[in-house]
Amino acid sequence: MSTDPADLAVRRATRTALTPDVVLDAALTLFARRGYHGTALSEIAEVLGVRTPSLYNHMGSKHDLLRTIVDRTTADVLADFHRVLDPDAPPTEQLREATRVYVRRHATHRREALVVNRDTGSLAEPAFGEMQARRREHEHALRAVIARGVAAGDFRVESAALASFAIREMSVSVARWFSPEGALSAEAVAEQYSAFALRIVGA
Repeated sequence: MSTDPADLAVRRATRTALTPDVVLDAALTLFARRGYHGTALSEIAEVLGVRTPSLYNHMGSKHDLLRTIVDRTTADVLADFHRVLDPDAPPTEQLREATRVYVRRHATHRREALVVNRDTGSLAEPAFGEMQARRREHEHALRAVIARGVAAGDFRVESAALASFAIREMSVSVARWFSPEGALSAEAVAEQYSAFALRIVGA
């Protein structure tokens, strides 16, 4: 049985009744650390302290676990964006808020971000296409904010698409290095990154 401290922590936290959410959470931890293909169902069962066949009482397949993680995460990202985007606000405020909430999610939901940005390509169709469409929707919405800023004379950048890509990529990277025990809080990082985003577009 594994003696990895993180595995032991998962095992201790899941000694209560096994449920679909408990199985999903254990899978999320292992997928984030080892990758989807690097995690066997037997390893998920091991950290939960059960036999592998017992997992099937609470899940469909390993692919279903990944699909659920990606589905929930991409839906939450879009919901965040639409929640903070005030259609009556100037593009500067729209970009500031959109970046702030995106960075905050990558700082506070690191496991989900790592799995989605590394393992979405492991999804089979039609799930892969559906998740990619959702990600494109978010990217195009952010690009539209930048384009409106350029049209209004608030932003000075040659390519709204390239600027959108740069802002999203720097935001995604937060999941790889952020630690809640670090010198900066998630809110502080989100605030600074929103300022970086405005510099990228020449606000």
